[in-house]
Amino acid sequence: MTVETLSSHACFGGIQSFHRIASTATGTPMRFGVFTPPGPGPHPVLWCLAGLTCTEENFTVKAGAQRIAAELGLMLVMPDTSPRGEGVADSPDYDLGQSAGFYVDATQAPWAPHFRMWTHVTDELPAILAANFPAADMTRQGITGHSMGGHGALTLALRLPGRFRSVSAFAPIVAPSQVPWGHKALGTYLGADPHAWRRHDAVALIEAGARLPDLLVDQGEADAFLAEQLRPGLLEAACRAAGIPLTLRLQPGYDHGYYFVQSFIADHLRWHAARLR
Repeated sequence: MTVETLSSHACFGGIQSFHRIASTATGTPMRFGVFTPPGPGPHPVLWCLAGLTCTEENFTVKAGAQRIAAELGLMLVMPDTSPRGEGVADSPDYDLGQSAGFYVDATQAPWAPHFRMWTHVTDELPAILAANFPAADMTRQGITGHSMGGHGALTLALRLPGRFRSVSAFAPIVAPSQVPWGHKALGTYLGADPHAWRRHDAVALIEAGARLPDLLVDQGEADAFLAEQLRPGLLEAACRAAGIPLTLRLQPGYDHGYYFVQSFIADHLRWHAARLR
């Protein structure tokens, strides 16, 4: 598959680049960003999944991750959050449709033909990275994400045991089967049967036996979505019952946005670097 480089920028001694492919998973053009740190590599890879309303540019531009990633020798990969373009189903609601792919493969009309973000992120993009970015060490991968992207990071890591040596999340949707965002998105994309949702629900996966070696989660206490949509206490209880070491940090005064992510991104990158060495 041909990778089109849209732009490339010197950044903290490395390169921040943006790319586009003709995705066979989604049947649409798909964009992604890559930060390649200085040095010949190979570099461990950290996947950075964004949330609702976002593109591949949000984490790239707003998180402030490149400086520390350059120091630590981490390659960052930032996928888009959904298929886009003419003929792709959409919704006027911010939490459904384009920019709201929820990292699932949709089974319901009109979403099923294009909304195949699980396959895009778990199969297609790793193959693209391995074939076209020789500085990427695919034997050393970690994953993180924010909000909907935190949901994606947790579910990918839980369902693909052994692929990711390190996992973290910022304000993740930990139990979509139990909150309005999840009811809406999973019900729309996967159908009305809640059993189909459980494969994309971190708490449900842990309850069913999926495990992680350990996990770092930061959550702002001033987050407007905390009580209704995010509910980190459900993840805390599930990890406690399963014996999964969870570092859950409730941060006073912080909301849901990227100022929160910026404030703690260095801690997360160091967490990943320590486990990817």
